[in-house]
Amino acid sequence: MSFFHTKSVAQLHADSENSNLSKDLGVMDLTFLGVGGIIGAGIFVLTGIAAAKYAGPAISISFALAGLLCILVGLAYSEFASMIPSSGSVYSYTFASLGEGMAFLTGWSLLLGYTVTGSAVAVGFSGYLAGILKSYGYIIPEVLLKTPAEGGIINLPAVIIILLLALVLIRGTEQSAKLNTALVFITLAAIIS
Repeated sequence: MSFFHTKSVAQLHADSENSNLSKDLGVMDLTFLGVGGIIGAGIFVLTGIAAAKYAGPAISISFALAGLLCILVGLAYSEFASMIPSSGSVYSYTFASLGEGMAFLTGWSLLLGYTVTGSAVAVGFSGYLAGILKSYGYIIPEVLLKTPAEGGIINLPAVIIILLLALVLIRGTEQSAKLNTALVFITLAAIIS
């Protein structure tokens, strides 16, 4: 196999028809997965940082432009998904257009991106949790909120949330989708209120 060996759309269709993977997610599940990925937990912190350091009063224009970009990305993914309706997402699209080697690199880049993003959100959660508990009089020791590189032992709340979410993911796709939908509703309610 060569680095630039591609699969035709017909081959990808045939592979998906012979697949043992079940389709557990519906349109609403996928929509909430996309909305959750776009909004994310960082919106509560990032808004203040962006307004203070970068955009100032034009923060609403910045968010409108980012929203437009998200719509365009969503439309591109919709186009890809209608052309190649098989599992694999960006990996499959890249395999069909640029080849197996580039698809391999794309898949690993996506995996690494999700890993870094997940850890960053877990650290953000840790900060939120420490602040909430502090307001109720419970103080988590600093050594349990910082990594060894920061002078602590372990960021325990971040590790715990990662383990809890891993357990939900292990339970299955349907449970993960239900949790995601609930979290998106909570996030949207917090933004709207």
